[in-house]
Amino acid sequence: MWPEHLDVGAVRFARPTARFEEILVFYRDVLGLPVLAEWRDHAGYDGVVFGLPGTPVHMEITQSGAPPRIPEPHPENQLVLYLRGPEARDAAAARLAGHGHRPVAPENPYWSNHGAVVFQDPDGWQIVLAPWVFGAEPPPDGPR
Repeated sequence: MWPEHLDVGAVRFARPTARFEEILVFYRDVLGLPVLAEWRDHAGYDGVVFGLPGTPVHMEITQSGAPPRIPEPHPENQLVLYLRGPEARDAAAARLAGHGHRPVAPENPYWSNHGAVVFQDPDGWQIVLAPWVFGAEPPPDGPR
């Protein structure tokens, strides 16, 4: 149950990039996330907001500075997409592979043990394609 005092209508998380164009292509064109907003050189920032899914949940990516700098990616800093079954996972993985992206071994064996496939975006941050909907069904017992 959500706390009554925290009347949230939408959620957005943000992270920086040093490869704005590559990241834009990866998330928009390769993964296929909808772009909700995009700007260039607004107070020194380029940015894009992706819907995850729809509009109540957003991922914002910004680039600033000359040259832009970002923290080193960590294997536990992930975007986890809980997909509706193995077929949905396979379709998303095939789309990424069709654009030249290859799965990577997750540091945490939980993902492999439950049939998820992991990729990296151009900045090295991980995208987990999990074949179940968290909170609606239990994770599968292993790779399918």
